[in-house]
Amino acid sequence: MVAPADTGIGVLNDDLLKRCKERAAGYDRENKFFQEDFEELRDTGYVNMAVPKEFGGLGLNLAEVAVETRRLAYYAPATAVGLNMHVYWTGLCADVSRSGDSSLDWLLKKAGEGDIFAAGHAESGNDVPILFSSTKAEKVEGGYRFTGRKSFGTLTPIYDWLGLHAMDTSDPDSPKVVHAFMPRGTDGSTIIKEWDSLGMRATQSEGTQLDGVFVPDQYIARVVPAGFGGVDLFVLGIFMWALVGFANVYYAIGERALDVAVEAVKSKSSLALSRPMAYHPEIQHSIADMTMTLDAIRPQVDEIASDWSEGVDHGAMYASKVFSAKHNATVGAFQVVDAALDLIGGFGINRASEIERLFRDSRLGRIHPANASLTYEIVGKLALDISPDEQPRWG
Repeated sequence: MVAPADTGIGVLNDDLLKRCKERAAGYDRENKFFQEDFEELRDTGYVNMAVPKEFGGLGLNLAEVAVETRRLAYYAPATAVGLNMHVYWTGLCADVSRSGDSSLDWLLKKAGEGDIFAAGHAESGNDVPILFSSTKAEKVEGGYRFTGRKSFGTLTPIYDWLGLHAMDTSDPDSPKVVHAFMPRGTDGSTIIKEWDSLGMRATQSEGTQLDGVFVPDQYIARVVPAGFGGVDLFVLGIFMWALVGFANVYYAIGERALDVAVEAVKSKSSLALSRPMAYHPEIQHSIADMTMTLDAIRPQVDEIASDWSEGVDHGAMYASKVFSAKHNATVGAFQVVDAALDLIGGFGINRASEIERLFRDSRLGRIHPANASLTYEIVGKLALDISPDEQPRWG
């Protein structure tokens, strides 16, 4: 096994990473949650690495978390993407707290005490997550009631809180998006056991039905205008922390696939050659293409995480930059894994092959928001200095 070049800051050790890798295939095969990985990673502090030290965490910033996420994903991508759903809540809330806004310090305190926060954003028919919602939010005395269906609620077996968002359309001229954290088991909430997916199976991302679920005001994180006009530090932080995490997970899958392919062609023989396939010019071409694809991804992903952590002011262009980085990482990683499967050949499609699992896992990268259509729209509009909320007018 070729280890990735990242060394991180010591949250993860080689023995733990190897155990996570050894369990990954079994979790995938059995469609089973990564419970053992979670318990070990919790004990190392990885789960709360973005929680500030004063709340019991390690106090890592986005750039530092990105490296640790990438290291874990090289060995166990489903574990990494699943835990990213908790880590991004704690990371963005830490940034909010550092800005002088203490309204979400309760979440950091709960996380420091061991609570797990999951993401409940995905909805059927809504390809603009976070900014809009097909779930209904109704203001009532003391809080809000939520009605709708959430999909892919990662960390379903262990979460204590589900972070969700919904639309309050009581004023049709000024719809609002309500961001909230629902305690597990709240009356009116039902977990729907439906997860049996193509890839990333160990995340166990079940659905959740919300039938008039009441969340008190103390757990309402934000009420903001719908669309990009409602993007404040909290909302932008969701995109930054979640998408940088996704980008690093899928980049690491590509990195692992390249290493597997390199080792394979060094020993793979052919009746037409007197030396291993590594000496075939077209094999070298393919390996070079895979390497250059990854070489182009990593600097972009690292730069956006570093700029955010260092407070570089990109303004609204942060949305463009992080959407672009996630898109390029997920598309490029899949191309690398696909090429690796070609190089490895027929054995690669066998369930006993690591590449078979990585192929399925990597394909899910483009399912994570934002999809390609939204990405191109946002990046294009911001490059042209057009509001992302601007609707096309023909004629």
